[in-house]
Amino acid sequence: MKRAHFGTLISALFVVAVPAVAKDKIQTDWRRVATAHDRMRLRNTRQAWLEALAKARAAGQGKAIAAQGVLFDPDRALADAKPPASDYRCRVFKLGGQRPGNRDFTAYPAFRCRIDPEGGLLSFYKIGGSQRPVGLIFDDGGARQIFLGTLSLGDEDMPMDYGRDANRDMAGIVERIGPRRWRLVLPYPHFESWLDVVELVPIG
Repeated sequence: MKRAHFGTLISALFVVAVPAVAKDKIQTDWRRVATAHDRMRLRNTRQAWLEALAKARAAGQGKAIAAQGVLFDPDRALADAKPPASDYRCRVFKLGGQRPGNRDFTAYPAFRCRIDPEGGLLSFYKIGGSQRPVGLIFDDGGARQIFLGTLSLGDEDMPMDYGRDANRDMAGIVERIGPRRWRLVLPYPHFESWLDVVELVPIG
């Protein structure tokens, strides 16, 4: 999918979720967009942190957690949380297995993702791969931003509308944790883990 198409597609994700908003205008208040389930997930982010870290450490992953420094510190949130538009090097970590057989700590190889201006907000999307998060980053004060989006799979050409399938909906908190380092924290994802953490480092 060409990058030029993403603006239109990401804007369209939220028309179904907020029918009263004109199609040429994006709703900028995340509370009016988020589903009740996603608002609950966001409210319980700290609990998800504590549960996930406890399970990972109990599984003998204390050194792996410590090796990432402030990335896994739930109290690390610096001012100016809004990330700049840029290409990013992104890494996904899954903490705390949901079910027997799920690993309690998984680190995936880095991939390329992108943040772009989008109707007064920011769009975030992964470039390539079989699982591609795509959505909007909403302003929520200086210390955090809110991400709402969906998960595109396989060879799908268009993202699913947010709010249509709870299993595809994604909700998370964006925080700045260093001079050029952000994270996207996704509490209680629908598969595998208690908490997903995406590290975002601008390229260039």
